[in-house]
This record gives sequence, structure tokens and C-alpha cells, in this order.
Amino acid sequence: KVIEEAPSPVVDPELRQAMGAAAVKAAKSVGYEGAGTVEFLLSSRGEFYFLEMNTRLQVEHPVTEMVTGIDLVQWQIRIARGERLSMDCQQAIRPNGHAVECRVYAEGAERGFKPAPGRITPRRGPSGAGVRDDSGVGAGFEVPVFYDSMISKVSTWAPDRAGAIARMRSALHEYQIGGITTAIPALLWVLAQDRFRDGAFDTSFLDGVLAARAGESFSELTAEQTD
Repeated sequence: KVIEEAPSPVVDPELRQAMGAAAVKAAKSVGYEGAGTVEFLLSSRGEFYFLEMNTRLQVEHPVTEMVTGIDLVQWQIRIARGERLSMDCQQAIRPNGHAVECRVYAEGAERGFKPAPGRITPRRGPSGAGVRDDSGVGAGFEVPVFYDSMISKVSTWAPDRAGAIARMRSALHEYQIGGITTAIPALLWVLAQDRFRDGAFDTSFLDGVLAARAGESFSELTAEQTD
């Protein structure tokens, strides 16, 4: 997360090492054992600040798994049953390639991303090399009004950022889901923006996008606006 407008800093091996050391120190200071996630805010000057620690895996954990080759869920279970952490911890801070994750929600982006519950009719997730679809729903599932409206997470991997983004665009175009409104059109639009492709965005990016579009529907985008 970047707390002010870019140029965005590069998270190089030295910065990643420093963040990792700070996360370990925070966990040790409270005697924490198990899977957990420490979040930092990163300034345009490359300085990072502690934001919070979640005593669980994050929704974005497939990204980490794809670029490190480490099965975080497996290690969470193994540590919970008393095993010692025996993997190469340096592997966790030496990512291989790039990964992107998109959360597919049942919601209307042009209505401020409000939930859009309903019954899923057909559903076919994307597949192929470098594509991961984490989903627990299928045709006939009723998206409720009482809980989080996320229905799946699509993650893609490639040797570089541009390749991961291109593979994600292809995966979302392949995603077929009927009966409900989803955020997929908005995700495709964001993936096509130069600021996103170049990594030149900050935490105010989406608010600015929605204000500029003034309620214009993402579902009516042309092919040129999503490619």
C-alpha cells in the first residue's frame, strides 16, 4: 500500500529483507506462534510503517504461494499441530516472477460496489497454465445478503508483471457466470489502465476512478477499454 502519490518506490531485496525482519520481530515480541500477516504502509520515499497484524492468512495469500512456491495453508496446519518450521525462510522473501489476484464479487461497481445478491445460474471459472481459481460456489448457489459477497479469487502468475496482467485479463474474459451482477467488468477496466500497468497508483486511485466516471456503467465498456 502506498500512502502518497508516486513515483512508486521499488521493493528491492534489501527493503523486502527489512520488512521481513520487522515482521518477525513484531511476532516474537508478543510470543506469537502460527500463520499470521503483518501489513505495512510504504511511502513514496521507500519508508515503511507498521499498519496492523492479522492472526491469520490474508485473502491474498495465493499471490505469495504462487511467487514463492510455499504452501502457506499446509504450513499453518503443520505448525498448529506442533511441528517446527523447517522450510527455507529466505525462500519467502525471494519471489519468482509476478502474480496478480482479483477478487470476484457479486456487486455493482457503478453503484459504489454495493452487493448484488442473487442465484448463480451457469458458472465456469478460468483455467490454464499460471491460472488459479479459488472458489466454493457453483451453479444454483444463492449469493446471500447477510455475508461477504465474494464468490471466488482468480490469481495468475507469469515471469513478469506485464505477463501476469495479460494472463489475468484473459482469465477474466474466460470467466463465465450468469444470474448475478459481478465486478468483473470493473476489474477488466482497472487492468487496462496505464497507471495500474505501470504501478503508478496509490490508495486513492479507485475513489478517483469512481468519481470521474460519475456512475457510468462498467458493463458497457468496449473491447478497446478492456484490452
